[in-house]
Amino acid sequence: MPLHFLSTEKDLSQAQWKLRTTRQQWLIWLGWLAGLSLFLLCWKVISDNTMWVFVQDAPKQGADLISRMLPPDWAYSNRLWKALWDTINIATLGTILGIIMAFPCAFLAARNTTPHPIIRSFALMIIVSSRSINSLIWAMLLVTILGPGILAGILAIALRSIGFVGKLLYEAIEEIHPTPVEAITATGASRMQVMSYAVLPQVMPAFAGISIYRWDINIRESTVLGLVGAGGIGLQLNAAINSLAWDRVSIIFILIFATVLVSEYISAKVRKAFI
Repeated sequence: MPLHFLSTEKDLSQAQWKLRTTRQQWLIWLGWLAGLSLFLLCWKVISDNTMWVFVQDAPKQGADLISRMLPPDWAYSNRLWKALWDTINIATLGTILGIIMAFPCAFLAARNTTPHPIIRSFALMIIVSSRSINSLIWAMLLVTILGPGILAGILAIALRSIGFVGKLLYEAIEEIHPTPVEAITATGASRMQVMSYAVLPQVMPAFAGISIYRWDINIRESTVLGLVGAGGIGLQLNAAINSLAWDRVSIIFILIFATVLVSEYISAKVRKAFI
C-alpha cells in the first residue's frame, strides 16, 4: 500500500495542529508519574515477599534437576499409552459436549438472533461464567462433587469450552452480512428458515475453525487435569513428581510435547480445509 506524505503547501494548510494547554500537559505528566509510582510500589511488594537466596541458587538447582531427568526412562513409556489415550478422549469428548452447549447459547447471545434481551443477558451470563473459571478450577470442583476420574475431566473441559466457543461464535453471528437475511425474510420465510438459509451458511466456516481451535487448546489443558485427580496423563505426571522419579517425568513431558505437536498439525490441516 503506497504511503502518502504531506508534501505540498495545500496539504500543510489542511493539517490541523493542536497545542496542548498547560493543564493538559500537567495531567499527562501526572498520569506518567502515577503509573511509574504504581510500578515501583508493585516491585517493592514483590521484592519484599521474594526470598532472593533461592533466586540466586535457582540456576544450580535447575541444572541439578535437568541432570536427574536425563536420560529419560524410555521403558516407562509403555505404561503411559492408556493414560495418553484417556487424555485425548477427555479433550475430544469435552470439546464435543462444550460445542453442543455453546452453539444454541451463541445464537441466544447474539443481538441479531436473540429472541429477547432478557434471554440474551442470561446467555451472556453463562458465557462469561464459563470463561471466568479456568478448566483446572472446574476440575477441582467436579472431582470434589463426582470423585476422581475421567468424567470430571470431560465435564471440566466442556464447561470451560462453552465460554470460548460461545463468545467467538456469537461475535461471528453479529458480523454476518445482512443482505441474505433481508432477502430470505422478504420471501415470507419463518424465523427458523431464515436461520437455516441465511445465518448458518455464513457462520459455519467460522464455527468449524473455532471448534477445531478449541479442541487444540483442550489437548493442552487436559494434560494437567490429572494433577487434581481428573484423569489422563496428569495422574502419572503427579505420581512421578511426588516420588521424585525425574527420569519418568521427562518421558511424560516428551509424550505431552509430541501429542501437542500432532494436535497442532491436525488442527492446522482441518482449519485449512474448512476456511
